Amino acid sequence: MCGILGGINIGGFASALPALLDRIAHRGPDAVGTHVEEGLGGTVALGHRRLSIIDLSAAANQPLEKDGHVLVFNGEIYNYRQLTQELKALGVVFRTHSDTEVVLEAWKTWGPNSLARLRGMFAFGIYERHSGRLVLARDPFGIKPLYVMKRGDGLAFSSELKALVPLLGSGARLNDGAVLASLVYSWLPDDYCLYHDVSKLAAGRWLEVRPGGIMAEHVYWDEVRDLAQSDRPDVGVEELRAVLAESVKLHMVSDVPVSTFLSGGIDSSILTVLAKQHAGRLESYTTFFRPEDQALEAMPDDLGYARQVAKLHGITLHEIELQPDVAQLLPQMVDILDEPVGDASAINVYLICRAARDAGVKVLLSGIGADEIFAGYRRQYACTLARRYQCLPAWLRDNVIARLVSALPVTGEKRGYRTIRWAKRFLSFVNLPEEEAFHRSYTHYNRFELVAAMAREMPVEVEELFHRHAVLYAQGPAGDHVNRMCFTDLRLFLRGLNLFLTDRASMAASTEVRVPFVDIEVVKAAFATPGARKIVGQERKASLKKAAEAWLPRSIIYRPKAMFSMPLRSWIRRDLRELVDNTLSEGEIVGRGYLSRQHIRILIERDRAGIADNCREIWKLLTLDMWLRRQKQQAVDAHVTA
Repeated sequence: MCGILGGINIGGFASALPALLDRIAHRGPDAVGTHVEEGLGGTVALGHRRLSIIDLSAAANQPLEKDGHVLVFNGEIYNYRQLTQELKALGVVFRTHSDTEVVLEAWKTWGPNSLARLRGMFAFGIYERHSGRLVLARDPFGIKPLYVMKRGDGLAFSSELKALVPLLGSGARLNDGAVLASLVYSWLPDDYCLYHDVSKLAAGRWLEVRPGGIMAEHVYWDEVRDLAQSDRPDVGVEELRAVLAESVKLHMVSDVPVSTFLSGGIDSSILTVLAKQHAGRLESYTTFFRPEDQALEAMPDDLGYARQVAKLHGITLHEIELQPDVAQLLPQMVDILDEPVGDASAINVYLICRAARDAGVKVLLSGIGADEIFAGYRRQYACTLARRYQCLPAWLRDNVIARLVSALPVTGEKRGYRTIRWAKRFLSFVNLPEEEAFHRSYTHYNRFELVAAMAREMPVEVEELFHRHAVLYAQGPAGDHVNRMCFTDLRLFLRGLNLFLTDRASMAASTEVRVPFVDIEVVKAAFATPGARKIVGQERKASLKKAAEAWLPRSIIYRPKAMFSMPLRSWIRRDLRELVDNTLSEGEIVGRGYLSRQHIRILIERDRAGIADNCREIWKLLTLDMWLRRQKQQAVDAHVTA
């Protein structure tokens, strides 16, 4: 796992490369390398920061130059040993034992067809000296990031936005549509970027830049074609077990020890048990919070379940109590994440990865992705429940249930009422059409609420934002409500939030997080499973839970859902109270007209009165306002009017 940076035909880029590379030094503290040459398409400059995982020798450092090709690569190819044997049979001679060289030789041998052979997570750039062509590629699910800045006939790319921002200079233009997206979702969908002149290479795509500035983007993995419209036979329990076991085994490939996150929930428990079977000896990491924080959040007690799994399977469990100085850590996380992400779980990921790194651990497995593809989220179940709820008499729904729920408080003085929070959320979307209901189930505003909350008009940006979701949702599997939601979550929620924050937070701690559920064969198996087998009655992730019975006791499998929850209510009402009062009502969000001052004040007042649960909304606004302040200061430093 590493950080990559490069450019072709960008004036001044080569001289700025070392300083820009320092901005992503956390992604690879083990080695640094650069390559600069005058090529057919202009000056080519490539940089790399290495986190050594496979082939720890200096021979595997990057940029890797071989036979007129220069590669910078970020990620891991889990089937690289198999590909090595295939390539050797074709006469390829290797000089390292790294997956990096396998990527380069695969491209030389098979060209774009090599991309479908790579089983792993990756983003890379290859410069071909003979043609003057620069090629960029990103893995099928967007696990690894790749930002692209186009300027005239040239292009620059990086693993993180922060390395490209200085290049924007006086041309930096904030994308209002992206800011609105962050308000609606609390994170950015992968097809948005905060600056007009920067984009993200789409997952499953490769981009070529030829001399003369000729650029073309190509598709090698199409989720609509390969998942939503596929006609594979239903996957049985034993087949799913085999696919999961194989994925975990592949994800254990490493020349350094591999550990796991272990929350005590089914996803992390499956991975941990399978990893233990493969490794023989395993260390896992879990977190917990102070009792007073857990009470106000109404958080489940996950620690006991994690201990149960560890004891049952002889796993060494490291328990980390989190007591962060959140007022100090929040600005740091805004800088780490590079984009306004209003999900506090990024703090959890960062702190647990930092603790693991302090103990000498570089690689951890995470259960991310299982909820998206196997229907484990509460909102997915709620949207299926909404159909049944709509069959109730209108007088009962509107005059009894809705009135009762709206009158109930979401928190008391010392504790939160989780069931009431859920009920209020459910009623906010239960009567909407299918796509709108699903969208509203995990966003902060619908179209009309957003327009009402804004202090200036942006009709084009608002319409585009909601239209994109409708189009994406419609591309999901026809006739399968559950899998259509899973398909949307895979492409939107997983990529835009969970994979994004995990990459940034883990790499900020110089650790690599691998995600065996976001594996090509596991995802295919998940979408070959009908939605009716994923949500059965009130049971979510039913097909995965059935498979897990081979490895885990029922007390773990069928326990209440665990998650890396954060004590937001405690933080917002205690630790961050002064920051909320001093920042939001007079901050950048209001000053730039994204939201009105009155709207923000009402949010805060209703939350403190216990009338509404707005803590996530307030946290999101804090992160966005801090990001906008940071962006404004960067503009001032570059002598640009923000």
